[in-house]
Amino acid sequence: MASNHHLPERPQLRAVEPHWVEHEGQPRLYLHDPLSMSETTIVVPEDIAQAVALMDGQRTIGEIRAALALRAGIDLTDANVADIVAQLDRALLIENGSFVAAVIEALDAYRSAEFRPPSHAGAVYPARPLELETTLNQYLSAVDVSGHISQTGGLVGMVCPHIDYQRGHATYSALWKAAAPDLDDIELVVILGTDHSGSPGAITLTRQNYATPYGTLPTDTQVVDRLASAMHETDVFSEEIHHATEHSIELAAVWLHHFTRSRQVQTVPVLCGSFAHVTSGGAEPNDIGQMDEFLGVMGEIIAERRTLVVAAGDLAHVGPAFGDRVAVDSGARDALGAADQKSIDSILAGDAEAFLDLSRQEADSRKICGLSAIYTMLRLLDGAQGEAFSYDQCQADAQNGSVVSILGTLLYHD
Repeated sequence: MASNHHLPERPQLRAVEPHWVEHEGQPRLYLHDPLSMSETTIVVPEDIAQAVALMDGQRTIGEIRAALALRAGIDLTDANVADIVAQLDRALLIENGSFVAAVIEALDAYRSAEFRPPSHAGAVYPARPLELETTLNQYLSAVDVSGHISQTGGLVGMVCPHIDYQRGHATYSALWKAAAPDLDDIELVVILGTDHSGSPGAITLTRQNYATPYGTLPTDTQVVDRLASAMHETDVFSEEIHHATEHSIELAAVWLHHFTRSRQVQTVPVLCGSFAHVTSGGAEPNDIGQMDEFLGVMGEIIAERRTLVVAAGDLAHVGPAFGDRVAVDSGARDALGAADQKSIDSILAGDAEAFLDLSRQEADSRKICGLSAIYTMLRLLDGAQGEAFSYDQCQADAQNGSVVSILGTLLYHD
């Protein structure tokens, strides 16, 4: 039995995405550190999962035990509960436990490094530059965007997927191939990435440079400093460690670097936290976080320089892999496509509020994980009009009962 002397008095489970798997006919809850600072995966039986759900930072170990007995009739001792907490804590899954010290250590290493190394090279795309170039060029050669009419000088925005390249390469390729002629005079690229671990409404900056197999994309620290001075600096860097392993910005940055290697384009990497408080809690985007301050300063910068704003976000996530009870069949795919089209239309119209309201009306049933990033981009580019490329629905589980939908969009100002 694990000693509990170091455990928090009121353990709080971190915001993790639960993953249920059938094992020998019984459901099991799989939990792992979303920031990948720990590689340990905790497998929890269904009955014990109820104890995990009670770790909300409000209850002591004794109160968790008592609540479990009252709600589920499961009789554990305080030592049993403490042992469960200790296992979760060793896996860095307790917000107010060992995770705190691990973040401090990881953040110090992240900030002191020469650059932010690619976290998905070798897994999602080749880690060697020549192999990466060959792979991306093969993807590009397979798509035809001859019907696209470039509006040179007017490109201001982009919705880029952040799904893996194996499933999303056709959309990535069509999008970036169509954008390529308009990238030559871009001075600054703001990449708004979905933060899959981000707090509600969080806008998270970094001064670190993102690297790709092609080299390093320089972060414009003057812009970051300007944003930080207008916002609460403690808040905008409080979740900076998320940049270390979050893939959304990285997967867009690789394509950007592929097309801009001949010159140095500065970037501003920004992670956008959850909008759950908006879609299901009745809040407004400005109620939590610092949306107004961010939009104000970033709007000034966009007016000063040729800027491209990229929202690195996917669309719907539906099916059992994402917590839905019913698998997605052909009829559900058609219905999903129709619902997605309404969201796409609002993006193409540059209508941020209409885009957000669709998710509110459906209580976020499609679980658009790019919601906050795309909304923020649309707010920044008020009045921009768009063109869509290669909408797709990608398989998300072995049974083909879960789907991730993706889209590539370019937005232009007259």
